[in-house]
Amino acid sequence: MAKEGEFTARIVGGVAALVAGYAARKTLTFAWTKAMGKEPPADPEAPEVGLGEALGWAVVTGVGMEVARILAVRAAHKRLRRRAHEDIEELPV
Repeated sequence: MAKEGEFTARIVGGVAALVAGYAARKTLTFAWTKAMGKEPPADPEAPEVGLGEALGWAVVTGVGMEVARILAVRAAHKRLRRRAHEDIEELPV
């Protein structure tokens, strides 16, 4: 059975990843709209969407979402480790 700290880290990391994914998606959609002058494709697999546009959006969202997820999870875990370390230092000896 996993330790309580590991379970907490998984929950916090998962929540951080969800929040980061949402924020990244909004940011990427905004940036794409400003750069391209139109909304990103809602369905990149649709035949009326050009291959270049579909691949471009796939690359941008794939890389952007994964970078945001990794940064958020690492930051959350770093904060949890720092907090656990501070709690240990406060224990009476």
